[in-house]
Amino acid sequence: MVMRDMRQAFGATVSDLVHVDERVAVVLADISTSYFERAIGANPDRVINVGIMEQTMVGVAAGFAMEGFHPIAHSLSPFMAERPYEQLKVDFGYQGLGGTFVGFGGSYDYASSGGTHHAPADVGVMLGIPGMEVFIPGHGDEMDAVLRSTYANGRPTYIRGSLTTNTDAHDVQPGRIQVVRRGTGATVLVFGPMLDRTVAATEGLDVIVAYAASLRPFDEVGLAAIVGDAPVLVVVEPFYEGTSAAVLTDALANRPVRYTSIGMPRAFIHSYGEPGDVDADLGLDTAGIARRLRAILMR
Repeated sequence: MVMRDMRQAFGATVSDLVHVDERVAVVLADISTSYFERAIGANPDRVINVGIMEQTMVGVAAGFAMEGFHPIAHSLSPFMAERPYEQLKVDFGYQGLGGTFVGFGGSYDYASSGGTHHAPADVGVMLGIPGMEVFIPGHGDEMDAVLRSTYANGRPTYIRGSLTTNTDAHDVQPGRIQVVRRGTGATVLVFGPMLDRTVAATEGLDVIVAYAASLRPFDEVGLAAIVGDAPVLVVVEPFYEGTSAAVLTDALANRPVRYTSIGMPRAFIHSYGEPGDVDADLGLDTAGIARRLRAILMR
């Protein structure tokens, strides 16, 4: 399958949903409006750009939800997950409303824009809202599949898009893990766009590589079956390392497994450049992940 730009896939899918489902409403905050020009022209009452007012964006989305619509709100990750956090928590979480919140740019897709545009904490923030579902697709076709399967589920849902994608898409269903490489040693669980580089990093290692694009809901039964009696679980995650720990340790509560995370260090980024440059600096490129994996497995 050909690599597909995730932002283009997002725009195309949401525009299609607006066309085919009159209960879909889109609320924007001056980001990605070019993807919705045709939809805005055809449905100005259901595709609204509130300007750079993210708290207002979430409040308007909540109003749509209270009137029976399926709202989809979108901005860059720091402005979707962190800036309007109180509104997400109260308007949607506390009131039990359904809505879809799509953020792009975490953790440092827009590295050259500096700390205001970094969002390695976005998934952790969203997991802090009871009932918030969290998805991390790794390909444009996965973005399409996640949107279509969740937009009308009546629950608050965060979808973390990325400019970096894997080459191939996988059959991502809510709460499903897939084994992409068999082995007899440790289990390496990978989230979203980290899959390709992790598969390359495990070359020559006798390990299981499993893939997930769904963190909440999570496939607890599937992970337990994959891990089996193996004593080591290594998680490669595209956000702050340890973000998924609470979910995974709950899944393996009755198993004596040594858990280690490879992810973004919990520190601010002060270097500039392209995302690949930051990956190399942080040891999150293929070579860096390979070094970390070998060091973990030799303990």
